[in-house]
Amino acid sequence: MKKILKTPIQSIDVEQLNTGDIVFLDGYLITCRDMAHRRLIDLSMKLPVDLDGLAILHAGPIVTKDGDGWKIVSIGPTTSMRMEVHEKEFIKETGVKLIVGKGGMGPNTVEGCAAHKAVHAVFPGGCAVLAASRVEEIERVEWLDLGMPEALWVLRVRDFGPLIISIDTKGNNLFDQNKAVYNERKGPVVEEISKHIRFIK
Repeated sequence: MKKILKTPIQSIDVEQLNTGDIVFLDGYLITCRDMAHRRLIDLSMKLPVDLDGLAILHAGPIVTKDGDGWKIVSIGPTTSMRMEVHEKEFIKETGVKLIVGKGGMGPNTVEGCAAHKAVHAVFPGGCAVLAASRVEEIERVEWLDLGMPEALWVLRVRDFGPLIISIDTKGNNLFDQNKAVYNERKGPVVEEISKHIRFIK
């Protein structure tokens, strides 16, 4: 059965999710990357968007003017790990429930998600045009002084995904779990390969 998260997202909605689950998002998604995190955490600047119960996307979209409004051309995720140093505090301060990006995140985010009932999810790379097709409307933009990629774009989305849960509310990290499996499997393979290349110095 297809799992759909709808904003505002409640704690109970994300508590039911586990690493590896695939979900889709209906509702509000706000692009929020490096500079927005720094302004809130390092500079104590209040965000112009209330993120409580909402979802953020680590992304720098390509946007074009469309009459009096804006239109998304492409919106691929950016590397989430760059936000790792700020994410725990960011979750605490904002009440955000779903963080979407590219690649995994580390122990700070794991702690933040467990303490404040949030999850991190991965949007597949190379699908920026697909992501753009799931944006129904750009409702507004904030902090455009940061430039197009770093601004806060308030998006209304439908069926946005697939989103793969990489950090759940229980302290699990899919990337760490996968690394453990890979490391366990590689031992015998490396040993076997080594038998055939011992002559290489």
